[in-house]
Formats: sequence, structure tokens, C-alpha cells
Amino acid sequence: MDKLLRIDMNTQTHSVESLGNLGGLGGRAMTSAIISREVPPQCHALGIHSKIVIAPGLLSGTTAPMSGRISVGCKSPLTGGIKEANSGGQAGQVLAKLGYAAIVIEGKPSDDKTYKILINKDGVKIEEDSSLKLMGNYELIDALRSQYGDKICCITIGPAGERKYNTATVAITDPELRPTRHAARGGAGAVMGSKGVKAIILDDTGTKRRQPKDPDNFKKAIRIFTEGVLKHPVSGEGLPALGTPFMVGPLNALGAFPTRNYSQAQFEGAEKLSGETMASMQAERGGNMTHACHHGCIIKCSGIYHDKDGNYVSKLPEYETIYAHGANCGIDDIDAVAQMDRMDDDYGVDTIEMGNAIAVAMDAGLAEFGDAQAAIEMVKEVGKGSPLGRILGNGAHITGEVFGIERVPAVKRQTMAGYDPRSCFGIGVTYATSTMGADHTAAFMVAPNLFNIGGSLDPHKPDGQVEACRNFQIATAAIDSTGMCLFVAFACLDQPETFQALVDMMNAFYGYKMNMEDFSAIGLSVLQNERTFNKDAGLTPADDRLPEFFKNEAVAPHYLTFDVEDEDLDKVFNF
Repeated sequence: MDKLLRIDMNTQTHSVESLGNLGGLGGRAMTSAIISREVPPQCHALGIHSKIVIAPGLLSGTTAPMSGRISVGCKSPLTGGIKEANSGGQAGQVLAKLGYAAIVIEGKPSDDKTYKILINKDGVKIEEDSSLKLMGNYELIDALRSQYGDKICCITIGPAGERKYNTATVAITDPELRPTRHAARGGAGAVMGSKGVKAIILDDTGTKRRQPKDPDNFKKAIRIFTEGVLKHPVSGEGLPALGTPFMVGPLNALGAFPTRNYSQAQFEGAEKLSGETMASMQAERGGNMTHACHHGCIIKCSGIYHDKDGNYVSKLPEYETIYAHGANCGIDDIDAVAQMDRMDDDYGVDTIEMGNAIAVAMDAGLAEFGDAQAAIEMVKEVGKGSPLGRILGNGAHITGEVFGIERVPAVKRQTMAGYDPRSCFGIGVTYATSTMGADHTAAFMVAPNLFNIGGSLDPHKPDGQVEACRNFQIATAAIDSTGMCLFVAFACLDQPETFQALVDMMNAFYGYKMNMEDFSAIGLSVLQNERTFNKDAGLTPADDRLPEFFKNEAVAPHYLTFDVEDEDLDKVFNF
């Protein structure tokens, strides 16, 4: 994995470069380094000077478990700042096996033609194919499979990316070639669409797994790491059994489950949306709660959802989709949520952003909370590209501005995930200060606040939240650079030997002699790059704030408002 592939869509040509001073970087570290060095911070996110970078992690393409995540980086058309959107699926493993540490797509065609890019062991081919224009991701994958066979994986955009919605995703196919994994947040799909690129087809036929410099110690570290992940109650029990929906019941009981556009924090219909309910339902229908989104995954939390007739609908709706399309819209019909999840994947829009936009629209009176059919029709409008669809397709912030709604749960124009910051102050600090907008994965403070993982902090008090969030953001940025799934963090936080095994895998594979401090330094450098880009793009400390209503509106059952002072939020990045 020692090559950088640069694709110029102005001329539809490509070049292969050595990594130079980008050597030793992967995943988020790679995408953020290239974007911060090569993209003018104040350029238009969809303009000629913008770029999109796709990078596997440092351990992708190896036998290391959980190492198949891929990072997609750009200047975000949603936030105006830097963006790294992270995804599962097969592309990370395959791109790494092909030897590429990153793909950089730059320039833009002078016409409005649609292009596809084939990458295999023999090289790179860029072709115009306007027959693919405005295809949904499912139809698109069927067309590519019929042309290239079943041994490929694909990186694609749906019509939302071509229409350049701020919510547009980059879809990554799973092992069964379904477009169910998405680099979802911040509008990366719109940037790919602005380059005229509809699909990247990857074929690693004839390649081999990447080999470590120290095979014996690599295997030893893998064994310790695997044992640690599988013995943790979250990564070894909860996630494999119920997927991320295992969190519905606990979050609702703890009063942190956003409901009806964040006007409540508990949902009376939560049980109908829970992992336990879905497990019983899918056992009857022939679905599966256990499924790996990429080869090498040992947690297998992605799941397969079937309808009442036993037909495949979509991946198992993730917790974030259940909260956004379900409780936050007042909807307790899990089949309706799954249908919207399928449409989101097909059109190529972020389920969190889409669900929040619908909730804001409901708050504005466009439909009643709880009206599942109205919500489905709104998603269909997004697919059609109608005026209402374009408003919703550009996210909750735009929807709130158009319809005059104050209660929009967004930071830097990106909406929040399924954890109410009035009931979990730590995640509020993350939402406010993340370089990415309101991104829960930047530092999953729900772990120490609500689940006593990686320590224990009172979720209803500001004490200790800033320091913990700072440390968590650094560690997360480092993990995002390895290609590891963030869910390994549960075991790494609670088991020092498991975290050490991750560092040992890096050492054995590359011949490094890193310690924990060296590993953290990777994350620190990532955050420094991202903060510098955002500052130069015009973001200020005033952008590191939650919306006012979180400080003014208390909700049951705790009747608290978010109570971390602005001056303390400004200390998160006092490294």
C-alpha cells in the first residue's frame, strides 16, 4: 500500500505517485492530511479546486480483524469545514490489497456526462457512461455486476450525489454486493458528484493480502486483540446478538432517546423499535441480526432485515436510523423505518440527516408526528428531486431555515445523532466541538457517561467532560486512521491489554516501536490538521456551540438543560 492514485476529472486522466511525505498515513490521517494541504479552505466545496480523497486504513488489506473501514475526505458542502466520513463495506480491504493508500479525485469535467472508474491489478480505466445517470444505488450495482461480474466491490453515489444534496452519501458495497454501507455524513457524495464520478469499481482478483514484517508477533497481537473484543459485553455480546439497536431500550430508559424533534427524550413506542423486538421478528421472517459488513469483521453487527413476506428489504436499521426516522419523527413502525432506510441507501442520503429533516418538517406542520406514510412520501420526494425533496435533501438546517423552525438539532449545520445532550453532557461536548459538526463518533462520550465504559462520569454534570472528550477525540482520530471499526473502542477502553494489542499489531506489521503516547500522537496530528483547516475556512469558537434551545428547554425525565459553559467548550482543544 505504497501508491497514491490521482485522478483528474478535468482531463479524465490519472497518474500514480509515490507517497512521499504522506508515507505512514492511512484512513482519516491520510484524508485529512491531503485535504488540509491541497484544498484551499475557502474554496467552494463543489468547485474546481475542491477534491475528494478515499483512503483505506493502515491495517486494511491484512489479516487484522475489524480492519476494513475506509475514510472519505473532502471539504464538506454541509459544514463548510473539513470532513472525514467513515464506512464499512469491502472497499477498504480491496483498495489496500490493490496497493493504493489513497485515491485523490480532483478537477471536474466541463460537460455534465457521467463517468465510472475501474481499478484492478492491471491499472485504471476512466470511462464515460451516461447510461448510469440518476440510477439509484441498487439498480446501479445490478448494472455494474452484469458488466464486471460478482468479484468486484463498488464505491458509488445515488441521485442525491448527482443532484449535489448536502446530505449525499458515498455508498460502499458489502460482501454480497449490496450498497448498504455509507460514508454518510457531511455531503461527501455531493463532492463526488461534482466530479462527474458515479461509480468506482474495484477488483482485487490476482492480488494477495498485505504481509507483516514480523508475522509471529502480528499473529500474537491478533489473538490477544480478538479475545479482548469478543469477551467484552458490548462488542462480544450486545452488538453480535442485536446489532446497534440493542441501545434503543437502554437509551430510552436513561431519558436520552431524542423524540419528536428533540422536544422529548423518551418515546412511548421505543419497545416496538428495539433490538429485542427486531430479533424476534427477524427470526420469524428469515432475516438475520448477525452479519459482517466486510470480510474480517468479528463483531458482525450489521444484520439483514426482511419484510413480513420474508423478502430482503435492507440492512438491519442502525440505532441512528431508528432514532432519526423512528422516535424523532414519533414513528413506532419498524417496517416503515426499514423502508425509509432502504430508500435512503438507494437515493444515497444520510439517514441521520434525512430523519432529522423530516422531524423538523413535521415540527413545522408539514405532517403530524407519528405519520409514517407521510414520512415515507417525504423521502420519495427527495428521490424525485422535487422542490420539497431538494429542501429536505439538503438537511435539517436548511429545512429549518425554509420553514422557520428554531428547534434544529445541528452544529456547524450537521445534525446530531441519537443521544440527547441534556441527558448526556459528554456527548454534548462532542457535538459542539467536533471538527466534523455534530458527530457522535468523534468521541463517543455515551460510553463513560451512560454505560460506564472507559471510566464513569456523571452524565448530568459538566465535571470532567471536557478533558475526557479531548482524550477521546484524540484516541478516536488515531483509531480512524488504522482502518479499525470504532466498535473496538469498547474493548480498548475497558481492557488496557486489548488497546496494547492494537498498538502491537501496528508495530509488528510495520516494524514500528510505538508506545501508547506515539499512537495518540497520530490522533493529535489529525485533529491539528482539521482544526487548522476549519479555522482557515472561517469557522470560529462561536461555531463550537449547541443550539440555544438545549440551554433553554428542559425535558423529562431529568428536566435538565445542557450546562457546560462556553469557556469550557473552548478548552477542549487546549492540547
